Amino acid sequence: MPTRILRLVGLLLGFSVAGLLVSPAEAQTCASQNFSNNKLFQHCSDLSTLSSSLHWTYDADGSLAVAFVAAPAASDGWISWAINPTGSGMVGAQSLIAFKQANGSMTVKPFRLNSYQSVEQKNLTLEVPDMSAESSGGRMMIFATFRLPKNWTTVNQVWQVGSSVAAGRPQIHDFQSANFNAKGTLDLVAGQTGHSTGGGDSRIRKRNIHGVLNAVSWGILFPVGIIIARYLRTFKSADPAWFYLHVGCQISAYAIGVAGWATGLQLGSKSKGLEYTSHRNLGIALFSLATLQVLNT
Repeated sequence: MPTRILRLVGLLLGFSVAGLLVSPAEAQTCASQNFSNNKLFQHCSDLSTLSSSLHWTYDADGSLAVAFVAAPAASDGWISWAINPTGSGMVGAQSLIAFKQANGSMTVKPFRLNSYQSVEQKNLTLEVPDMSAESSGGRMMIFATFRLPKNWTTVNQVWQVGSSVAAGRPQIHDFQSANFNAKGTLDLVAGQTGHSTGGGDSRIRKRNIHGVLNAVSWGILFPVGIIIARYLRTFKSADPAWFYLHVGCQISAYAIGVAGWATGLQLGSKSKGLEYTSHRNLGIALFSLATLQVLNT
């Protein structure tokens, strides 16, 4: 037995060491990245989310050359890097989006992100004299030069990855914490990046709370209350305990459901332009039926 345990420990250690040896190669840092055109940049930074990195060179005349590197969410997906002149999030961002065309070649196009559901392919208000895109080793790269106002020393950057492109238009990305937090600041003079905390973690937390509350209410307590009323009432020994258990489950379920419903309304009010119509309508219908049941008891 001790021999087997030692062998098992040794095997686990071997896998651990192998994992440590492989990991650096799979997760390159920006300092180890090279480009096929042998282009060099003054600064680089591994961005905080989506396993992406940014290389850039800023000149005093307002010229900003960048190379954004990231892996798309799927092989036929897309990557995006943007400057937002008006805010710290997605809305208002001046974006360059790269993806593979039908013939397999890479392209990069300018998009204006007017809202969460309005993405307009149009020349940016910022001047971009050149842009190109490449792909290698499962990663995509965007190369571009921006002409910025000379008084800009810090810009808000937004980056993103998606899984699909349809008819030449990138489709909506995932709504995970990493996606919500893919934004920050870029200090052009100091050569540093910062992370903007624009409430992405808070939205994720509230969404999880909304889901848990409604799962407990509609998925557990309401069905349990119905089962108690349906089956325990047939046993005389359970009378009147089954009734109090049934009422307790239903009232608790309704109270928790109200909290879940209110959380959903709050999430909806803070997600301008992004609507889950079927989900919302189903929630309103269920809540209305539950309210009628409570009022009629």
